[in-house]
Amino acid sequence: MRIGIDLGGTKTEIVVLADEGAVVLRERIASPQGDYGATIAALTGLVTLAESRVGQRCPVGICIPGTVSSDTALVKNANSVWLNGQPLGKDLEAALDRKLRIANDANCFALSEAIDGAATGYPTVFGVILGTGVGGGLVIDGKVLVGANAIAGEWGHNPLPLPAEGEHPGPSCYCGRHGCIETWLSGPALARDAGRSHANAHTVLAQAAAGDPAASLALQRYCDRLARSLAGVINVFDPHAIVLGGGLSNLDLLYQEIPRRWKSHVFSDLIHTRLLRNRHGDSSGVFGAARLWGLGEPMG
Repeated sequence: MRIGIDLGGTKTEIVVLADEGAVVLRERIASPQGDYGATIAALTGLVTLAESRVGQRCPVGICIPGTVSSDTALVKNANSVWLNGQPLGKDLEAALDRKLRIANDANCFALSEAIDGAATGYPTVFGVILGTGVGGGLVIDGKVLVGANAIAGEWGHNPLPLPAEGEHPGPSCYCGRHGCIETWLSGPALARDAGRSHANAHTVLAQAAAGDPAASLALQRYCDRLARSLAGVINVFDPHAIVLGGGLSNLDLLYQEIPRRWKSHVFSDLIHTRLLRNRHGDSSGVFGAARLWGLGEPMG
């Protein structure tokens, strides 16, 4: 059996998977906010609880909303900013007395969907998170590609490709840059573009469905920006499948509009890349974390 933990911004989930993939145990708690020590305590407590219930010690994989620097072993690029600069892996290994594997949450999402999710059987997969933030992960032959700088697939903090009038330099991003893909394609970005900054993306989608002109136009602009952004990924990585996750992945319109719109931006006469809706929903991350050991062991 293997343990996976998804350390999210608002919730933390733990799952115990049997070797054949069956869920043996599953629990969720609210994530500690702004408190690194409380985060360590919560993760340690979850592992202790899970192992007491299943009656054995298990390998542990953890997905986080950031990544671990290969040089310093400190967390970087996390939008749960209290994790940045912290030796999360070292502290948890000391608390749990074992080696751990920690990966970016989008990497774990992509891994889960590639192994037994929507992209099962595809040799190369790009997994996309479209939610409060925007992230991505690359899987090749069932293994996460980490990269030389541990940022493979991190498309959310690249500039929006082929900016149209009014899109440059773009909104400011928490990373210190302007016009990042995340500032255009996250849920809050869609709400802002529709003039609904105090609402959320789900409100905008409901208003667009009801025929609201501002919401409908914002949704069309969103589709165009997502198509341009994914076309850039296809031109560089050329994946067999792209799987969408996060709250905005539930929008049916994307699966018709994006492949139609990306045709003019992909450097190929024919486009065989499939755009897929995720199979495991918001559990993809935790399943992928459990699979960091064994079948889904990361590659360099």
